[in-house]
Amino acid sequence: MAVNVRQREGVIILELSGKIFGTAALEFKRVFDEQIASCKGAPKFLIDFADVTIMGSSGLGALTGGYISVEQKGGLVALINIGTNIQNLMIRSRLVDQFEPFDNEDQALEALNAE
Repeated sequence: MAVNVRQREGVIILELSGKIFGTAALEFKRVFDEQIASCKGAPKFLIDFADVTIMGSSGLGALTGGYISVEQKGGLVALINIGTNIQNLMIRSRLVDQFEPFDNEDQALEALNAE
């Protein structure tokens, strides 16, 4: 699992790749937490799952924990390129309503910056 971090239009974009479970989920959580801690004010995050092959419950836990931390700081989290595996995991965990998925990066950035 790898995480590429970049910024665009005031939004921190985390581009994930590979399998997100076990120790890889801990790495995702560590990177997400570091980025949240470095933010001044209300952070805006976009998580891109385009290159994620599979995500387990530990990956979902890392995502949910990061989401809660961002929300506590008054920020927002958006998701793009959600595959069937991740979408089914969110539905089974009843977390599908917590996250707003978008079709593409431009659409997500527009929504995040409209708030």
